[in-house]
Amino acid sequence: MPKLHMITRTEKIRQTPIWQQQLANAIQDVDELLRLVKLDAGQLRISNAASQQFSLRITREYVSRIHPGDVHDPLLRQILPVEAETHNVNHFVSDPVGDHVAHVAEGVLHKYQGRVLLLTTGACAIHCRYCFRRHFPYADANAARADWSEALDYLHTHDDIHEVILSGGDPLTLSDWRLSGLVNKIDNINNIKTLRLHTRMPVVLPQRICDDLLGWLRASRLQIVIVIHCNHHQEIDPAVRQALTALQENGAILLNQAVLLRGVNDNVAELQALSQSLFEAGVLPYYLHMLDPVAGAAHFDVDSTTARALISELQSQLPGYLVPRLVREVPGQQSKIPV
Repeated sequence: MPKLHMITRTEKIRQTPIWQQQLANAIQDVDELLRLVKLDAGQLRISNAASQQFSLRITREYVSRIHPGDVHDPLLRQILPVEAETHNVNHFVSDPVGDHVAHVAEGVLHKYQGRVLLLTTGACAIHCRYCFRRHFPYADANAARADWSEALDYLHTHDDIHEVILSGGDPLTLSDWRLSGLVNKIDNINNIKTLRLHTRMPVVLPQRICDDLLGWLRASRLQIVIVIHCNHHQEIDPAVRQALTALQENGAILLNQAVLLRGVNDNVAELQALSQSLFEAGVLPYYLHMLDPVAGAAHFDVDSTTARALISELQSQLPGYLVPRLVREVPGQQSKIPV
């Protein structure tokens, strides 16, 4: 087995990688975003209050795929802070999936048999307005504290855990120096067989899939599963396909989880186009999530009856391996619940 390559301090302090420069240059100003997409605030229900509650953040790569002048663009709808976010809606809460109850050690969530999730960071390259962790207190639950010591101790003392999921935030916002060090430590825990990464970075900043990242992924003894998050076929361009191909060529299994969102992908034509575009890029559709009822996101909600009808029609048009499982996460349950 090849030795896992850990990024050295010398490598860490060399010239800042292009992807980190692009991440630092993300758009965080609504006026700048509107200028780039050729819209003005009068055409949209922009809300300063919403952006103060949950800040705008979006990579320029992603903005380049938004159709200029289109107030209904499905990518724009996912990132724009609007007045509807400020409405209080019954049953839409700050912790819709029971993360707080499942928090068993510093940054460790243990909900399901045989696997745990590490909250590696609170940072993301993009702030999706429907994010189920938009209210999560990351400062109080960071697995990276004290060089991951408490999280790693938990893994060492629970030999029934076979899979570690790196999540956040987005784990790929961390440097390869930090990530390779963490993965090296996980590699040395014999009962861990699979490393899963939940990330939006290959979609919103494909330059993140660099040689350093591919190197430590390729060298790990663990089975690597990368679950990307893509909601609309318009999110997949040639740069994204190239990034996904690189991951696949270096041994990663690629899956996608999408969220069913009103005004974004709540029609059969788009769900079909999404599945086909993903498959062409080497990614299998995995989950189509019902919206987690997080405060501020009720305007994205699609009811269960409509969702089931969409999946039924999708099944009539696509082979089974291209039809994602329609699921909902319910706090306290031992798995995702089929809808």
